[in-house]
Amino acid sequence: MSFPKEFLWGGATAANQYEGGYLEGGKGINTSDTLTNGSHTVARRVTWRNPQTNETGSTPMMFTSATDRFIPEGAIPAVLEGEYYPSHTATDFYHHFKEDIALMGEMGFKTFRMSMNWARIFPNGDDEQPNEEGLKFYDEVFDECKKYGIEPLVTLSHYETPIGLTIKYGGWKDRRCIDFFEKYAKTVIERYVGKVKYYLTFNEINIMSMMPYMAGGLVDFSEQAKAQGAHNQFVASAKVVKFCHENYPDIKVGQMLAYGPVYTYTCDPADQILALERSQETIWYADVQTGGHYPEFKLKDYERKGIQLEDCPEDYELLEKYSADFLSFSCYGSSTVTTHDVGNDSGGNFVMGVTNPYVKTNAWGWATDPACLRLACNTLYYRYNKPIWIVENGIGWSDVLEEDKTVHDDYRIDYLRQNIQSMDDAINKDGVNLMGYTMWGCIDLVSAGTGEMRKRYGFVYVDRDDEGNGSLNRYKKDSFYWYKKVIETQGEDLD
Repeated sequence: MSFPKEFLWGGATAANQYEGGYLEGGKGINTSDTLTNGSHTVARRVTWRNPQTNETGSTPMMFTSATDRFIPEGAIPAVLEGEYYPSHTATDFYHHFKEDIALMGEMGFKTFRMSMNWARIFPNGDDEQPNEEGLKFYDEVFDECKKYGIEPLVTLSHYETPIGLTIKYGGWKDRRCIDFFEKYAKTVIERYVGKVKYYLTFNEINIMSMMPYMAGGLVDFSEQAKAQGAHNQFVASAKVVKFCHENYPDIKVGQMLAYGPVYTYTCDPADQILALERSQETIWYADVQTGGHYPEFKLKDYERKGIQLEDCPEDYELLEKYSADFLSFSCYGSSTVTTHDVGNDSGGNFVMGVTNPYVKTNAWGWATDPACLRLACNTLYYRYNKPIWIVENGIGWSDVLEEDKTVHDDYRIDYLRQNIQSMDDAINKDGVNLMGYTMWGCIDLVSAGTGEMRKRYGFVYVDRDDEGNGSLNRYKKDSFYWYKKVIETQGEDLD
């Protein structure tokens, strides 16, 4: 069966991994600009400077860090000479956007999920006036999308809090960031009325619990700070929904959640409980932002931990009345958990669990799970009864550019074929209201987790290596032509 005619096929990117243009056009520094490169085995680092002693150093970017203080007391994140920061050039959409959008148009994209760089609009985050040159850049990007009939899906904050908000306020744990974000969002929404219909407020908002520096510009990793940071983002998001509902009702504002089904390794009831608890660690973010209220199990968790939010009654009124219009999510695969010592450890794709013997994995531990999208779609759609949108899904692989400038990526085609069939089943067998699909990294970009170029995702190969060398020329992969055919046939031809 084919996909609905209004289904939005496309691809996805993020400014900090793709845009480049570091400090060009009046752009300020953001948190991602202080992240070095890394690899599957070597963590990316956040570099810092102590303004009092002028001491410099770096801290590994470890997910689920147990420490409360991410960088040394008195230090601030900083860009240091002699370090390589992939975000500063990335794959240079800033200077190649016309070429890249033309390639998306050739594939037949109906939508392009991209993020705006907050520090390109408000360089310090709390500026009185926006940076006009930054606004003009995105005007040109959206005009180019319109030329090819591509609907932008814009993420307002994608792992790139202006560094000024981190240094001056401690990032999103400070409620003043709500007002700064609201001002930024209103500026953007009003500027691009008629050009942008769909917005996401925060990328993978639940990453606040795993890597609060990326998700909220926090260097305080305490449970209290992470809880407050998430709450402030919930409120800020609801205020953006309220603004659009009251002023631009045709504009839709969605949530973005990092999600994957959690399986049990055994049928031991203790494993079932563990899977439930792991799922709750993710789903509560959607319960608040899309469902409109904090679930009781999360409030009980806060009570046990002694967490007390800085809040007010108006916060909860906003959350209930102005929840997200739709729920978008990333889903790259599933995770498997157990209470037993089974002698293996997946360690891949930041999945905290064990290796599932029924799915295949690649060199980075990424698993191809044909059922994961159907399961995710059913869980999220029928929990909230709101439209859903898969805005990240794909597979990182060490693609090889041949001498004739071709890339044969059958492994990516096979992965996508299985995932698109899974979506087809969710729509046509299960009745899920799925708005669209944007494959992650549609044009090669820097990996967020490892800072590599070697781990590639796209339909288009970009000549750039892990050290920042290369021409930045674009080359079509085999998957480029395959995805073009998929879109032309509305998902019917997956051969």
